[in-house]
Amino acid sequence: MVVDARFAVLKPVRSQMGLVLMESYWITDLPQRLWQGVAGQFGSRTELIAENEKLKTEALLLQGRLQKLAALTEQNVRLRELLNSSALVNEKVEVAELIGVDPNPFTHRILINKGERDGVFLGQPVLDARGLMGQVVELMPYTSRVLLLTDSTHSIPVQINRNGLRAIASGTGNPERLELRHVADTADVKEGDLLVSSGMGERFPAGYPVATVNQVIHDSGQPFAIVRAIPTAALNRSRYMLLVFTDSRTPEQRATEAAMAQEEADRKGTSAAPAAPANATTPAAPANDQGTPSAPTNAAPSSSAPAQPSATPAQPAATPEQPRRP
Repeated sequence: MVVDARFAVLKPVRSQMGLVLMESYWITDLPQRLWQGVAGQFGSRTELIAENEKLKTEALLLQGRLQKLAALTEQNVRLRELLNSSALVNEKVEVAELIGVDPNPFTHRILINKGERDGVFLGQPVLDARGLMGQVVELMPYTSRVLLLTDSTHSIPVQINRNGLRAIASGTGNPERLELRHVADTADVKEGDLLVSSGMGERFPAGYPVATVNQVIHDSGQPFAIVRAIPTAALNRSRYMLLVFTDSRTPEQRATEAAMAQEEADRKGTSAAPAAPANATTPAAPANDQGTPSAPTNAAPSSSAPAQPSATPAQPAATPEQPRRP
């Protein structure tokens, strides 16, 4: 033991002994493996029947879910078509991906893979498929940091979609909760009310979902009610999000430019319609021949080669008019 502990002389001997003892290990474990094999071969018939019934039930459920796949596929196509119609609204969006989360537990910030080179700007709104998530607070060439709505330093002007009541939604540091500040105790706020961005402050576009009211506490001794809401966006789960590029034009400017574009399109359409018959100069020559016989004679040399045959029928037209002149 002393030699084995202090020197490496016995290492080859230990290796050979391990090779010999491996056979004894295998022989020692043989009864256990034989018993497991026999037990597997002669399993309980009742257990096999129960397992078979369970598998049949699971297969039936999976087939029922599979039948909905066609309907879900069609719904996905319709939603994609709706997303492609974003060019008709006032905002332009660009898809960004989450690549990092701030490890500080007292701040709610995330890192996305779009930066200044992609046109991102400070204060740009960020949303996911369910609602607003936050705004860009730090720019880098290829990445950006986004401050989430639930950060304790963030606030956003909102309004209740049901009655238009305006308020300020502030973050609480809890990723599942927002609070409405300084809401009068007599204000018309109910559980389940949808809060949307009001557009005031010109930072967030108006009309996007922000949160849903889940708790309203009235205290007769306090001038303000306690209103708590749950963000509609999946702040802790969303992987892909949209960067909103707002349109700085006023509604009047947008309406005027849309009307001018429509008028220009109509003008091009009407000017293109008579252009086709204007090129057909050949049938116009006989009509002029019936009015004045001298007109086609002068027009023949100035016209192109296909217009020369029209001068041939003009000669008989001059023959019957010669007796009328005397």
